[in-house]
Amino acid sequence: MPETAALPAPLSLPPRGSILGFDFGLARIGIASGELETGQAAALTTLHDESNADRFAAIAALLAEWQPVALVVGLPRHLDGREHEMSARCRRFANQLHGRFGLPVMLEDERLSSAEAEQQLRDAGMKDWRHRKQQLDAIAAQLILQHFLDSIRHAKP
Repeated sequence: MPETAALPAPLSLPPRGSILGFDFGLARIGIASGELETGQAAALTTLHDESNADRFAAIAALLAEWQPVALVVGLPRHLDGREHEMSARCRRFANQLHGRFGLPVMLEDERLSSAEAEQQLRDAGMKDWRHRKQQLDAIAAQLILQHFLDSIRHAKP
């Protein structure tokens, strides 16, 4: 079951509603959207804003547009499951999202999501790294959110 940064627990989510997923990074934040009813996630955008104020303003605009019922933040871990250097920053970002917007925020293991996103972009024929880099974080957010959606669908009785 995914870790929870705030209540309610993932299994108490409504059967329908949009949900946004985040692949947090110091330089960029990838964002994906998903729907609880269909269980499908899609890459949305990547924020390149440098200041926290600009990042949260852009996130606020996306929340106003999508009206999500919950948020999911990728939690980096090493392959053996140990916390990553970025884990504490991702937890802080999740807590900031919850504090600013009052939505439930769940943490989802994001191991290998960037590597999988990179491979998907290569498989789609994107040979140039500069073009892949522009979409990489949004695709990683999609993979994180899809994994979360899959896990809650399988957890339901």
